[in-house]
Amino acid sequence: MGKSNLKNAVVAFLVPLPSILFYLHFLSHFQSDRNSLSPLWSWCFHHPLLLANALFFFNVNVLFWLISHIQSSHWMIDLYWTVIPVLLVHHYATHPLAQFDWWRSKIVIVLTWVWSIRLTHNYFRREKWHWGAREDWRFTDMSQQYGKHWWWISFFAVYFSQQQIFLIGICLPLSVVHSVDMPLNMWDFVAAGVCLCGIVIAYFADTQLHNFVTRNSKLKELGKPMVPNLDRGLWQYSRHPNYFGEQLWWWGLVIFAWNLGHGWTFVGSLINSMCLAYVTVLVERRMLKKEYRAEAYRLYQKTTSACVPWFRSSAIAVKNKDT
Repeated sequence: MGKSNLKNAVVAFLVPLPSILFYLHFLSHFQSDRNSLSPLWSWCFHHPLLLANALFFFNVNVLFWLISHIQSSHWMIDLYWTVIPVLLVHHYATHPLAQFDWWRSKIVIVLTWVWSIRLTHNYFRREKWHWGAREDWRFTDMSQQYGKHWWWISFFAVYFSQQQIFLIGICLPLSVVHSVDMPLNMWDFVAAGVCLCGIVIAYFADTQLHNFVTRNSKLKELGKPMVPNLDRGLWQYSRHPNYFGEQLWWWGLVIFAWNLGHGWTFVGSLINSMCLAYVTVLVERRMLKKEYRAEAYRLYQKTTSACVPWFRSSAIAVKNKDT
């Protein structure tokens, strides 16, 4: 492991400590002297959701933003997208005001860990097991677009809006699960099944994509023509099966919340789905800019569902229609 890689790994492990230590300090004060809490600890006790937002704001928005300017890269927030939901679910489960069904809580916590491990593994596999090798291409494009103003715009574009509002919003079902004590029922198993299906679909889709990219990299090194497009496996039924699986995961959490009488939490997942739909447009535009794959990808767009897996249209029929 190089010095830069090791430094980034150390920073990534240390950066959430302020929030974790503050929260543990709060729990220790509450357990030792719950009858005479200071105004600060009393506020932390009565407002678990606001406390999560406050910790997120100072530890992620402010601290991550400062570190990103020191390192000239917003790489870390991409990694922590996979970690923050785990921190949130444990925050909601351990807060003194929490009330919940034990089995439902354990099911959701285990599913959140499985989702996080799957996505974290995919992140490092994609980055060739390097810490901070690069930032999300969307942030790089925005930095070029906004130029000298990017230093302050990035606080709102990368962190406050894209991370805090999105992540807190789509993780609201985790809060609901730990604020309503209702016996486990059939809908909990439906929700768990949807979440698990989403994780499995996303895993196989990302694995197929990783294998495709790896093969093309080897062909490029050998000076051989690269395969223009991935249209096998799950990718023959959807142009973005990994995104579809990810959306299933979040909507599965909404079913948990809906079952507990808080169906309004679908708003977070709806906004996330709409934003992801926009991201797919950006991704496909990038695909079409690559000459070696543009023609094949245009045909792929015409014959294959954009997100929800479905049977492909006949390429011959499409070509005949075009002519």
